[in-house]
Amino acid sequence: MTHTTNTPDEGDRRAASGRPALPELMRAARAQLAELTGLQPETVTRFEKTEDGWLLEAEVLELARVPDTMSLMALYELVLDHEGLLTGYRRIGRYERAKGNQ
Repeated sequence: MTHTTNTPDEGDRRAASGRPALPELMRAARAQLAELTGLQPETVTRFEKTEDGWLLEAEVLELARVPDTMSLMALYELVLDHEGLLTGYRRIGRYERAKGNQ
């Protein structure tokens, strides 16, 4: 019989509570939004715990233009449950990249 010991860095990325760790939650939220919208989040600008799970805001490139500073960006709000499953999302703003989110 062979016995193997897992180090903390191997395989399971869950926090000690058994729930997903923060980086895992962020990756899962970005992947779920991309799957649903076809848009790849560039950055997460807000990430906070709520009573029902997690609330994130992510910047997404909605329309690429030349020059890049004229590209249209959008800010999406993502709602996740405690396990990191996306339960809702909405676009809360749209702006040109050069102007930033005002």
